Amino acid sequence: MGKKLTKRAEDYSKWYNELVVKADLAEASGVRGCMVIKPYGFAIWEKMQAGLDKMFKETGHENAYFPLFIPKSYLSKEASHVEGFAKECAVVTHYRLKNGEDGEGVVVDPEARLEEELIVRPTSETIIWDTYRRWIQSYRDLPLLINQWANVVRWEMRTRLFLRTAEFLWQEGHTAHATEAEAIAEAEQMMHVYAEFAEEHMAVPVIKGLKTASERFAGAVETYCIEALMQDGKALQAGTSHFLGQNFAKAFDVKFANKEGKQEHVWATSWGVSTRLMGALIMTHSDDNGLVLPPKLAPIQVVIVPIYKGMEQLDAISEKVNPLVKELRAQGLSVKYDNRDTHKPGFKFNEYELKGVPVRIAIGQRDLENGTYEIARRDTLEKQTVAADAVVDTVKGLMTEIQENIYKKALDHRAAHITEVGDYDEFKKVLDEKGGFVSAHWDGTGETEEKIKEETKATIRCIPIDAAEEQGSCIYSGKPSNKKVLFAKAY
Repeated sequence: MGKKLTKRAEDYSKWYNELVVKADLAEASGVRGCMVIKPYGFAIWEKMQAGLDKMFKETGHENAYFPLFIPKSYLSKEASHVEGFAKECAVVTHYRLKNGEDGEGVVVDPEARLEEELIVRPTSETIIWDTYRRWIQSYRDLPLLINQWANVVRWEMRTRLFLRTAEFLWQEGHTAHATEAEAIAEAEQMMHVYAEFAEEHMAVPVIKGLKTASERFAGAVETYCIEALMQDGKALQAGTSHFLGQNFAKAFDVKFANKEGKQEHVWATSWGVSTRLMGALIMTHSDDNGLVLPPKLAPIQVVIVPIYKGMEQLDAISEKVNPLVKELRAQGLSVKYDNRDTHKPGFKFNEYELKGVPVRIAIGQRDLENGTYEIARRDTLEKQTVAADAVVDTVKGLMTEIQENIYKKALDHRAAHITEVGDYDEFKKVLDEKGGFVSAHWDGTGETEEKIKEETKATIRCIPIDAAEEQGSCIYSGKPSNKKVLFAKAY
């Protein structure tokens, strides 16, 4: 296991990077800016996928798959969209290699140039809307509710595992509707779905809100978001849902005949969450000992470690443990019995603590004699000795308790880090000394937003959807404002 993790208080960023690698979640790859997601990390992502996918299907969406490549001309059809993504597009120009001369190795064959260059998708609105033109003719074809699970590429130079990589995994929903009201309702619904997933599955409390014009998705009329707060006081955008108006329908000429037989452009939404959620999960709950996982997303919910001398004792323990494993699995729990004889119990304890396994059960010679087990919970590190016949109920109870406890802990942390301020000096002081969300009046202009960002590195994370109407004056310009918005430094 090597040396201990850097402590969060010493260097949060270093703690995060070390934890991702040591807990076997992911590592850097031979391709700069891209990551390898390791089996344990991918198992968590698969649980996230399964939970979200179920919620998408329950709200009427179906999965499909669209090409990885997008003709360059498609991207230029929606002006603000191309402007938003142009700087991070990877472009395919040739389709063949050949052996070079003078030992140069393999070179691009200049004769194999593509007639039209292709973009590796940074997001799929354009290729999908080109397709929807063929799928939508009449109001009977609407609403069209499609999602895809895919990888996307945004050529980032400064990368961090899970939080920002040149290639990442995500889902992207793309829907078409007959009316503006239906499309807005869809975009709002998906923000609520994301929030429910974050809070119920990930145990991460989030604030639902609207992005300001400068923070909106390129090509959107309105962007809805969920914002989470990490332990270091920085915010993290955990998911976004966009009302796209008729921008893409007009760009790709997607029309339908309404009930009166008149041709109209459809109304659109798109929405997505990515492997960035892994970063949010790690940074919200984990501690100086390693990962802390919510039971609903933990690949291993219960690990059983035998403490023994000699094979005879191990056999006696295994005889007792095997039926327990079956019983716990019958309750729908994922259980691992770690009877490897290549590692000592202390090593195993550290390993599962580092990997955030919610419940650890230990059994040794004395437990065998007394008919007991030692149960430790990862979130509080508390241990208790439990009679064999009460183990299953205890473990089941702990699953709910741990899930609720880590949510409450994160909620309390956030509550303690939302600060209302009345003037700019106080605003700067809170940002520097305390961090977290700063609630303040803003005059609604992009100029003020930009100035504050330049001077403090803080951005408007969202205009909370439940923000109360209250008259005040902007902390920066003194101009009138009718509600407070949330500022923070962010990932």
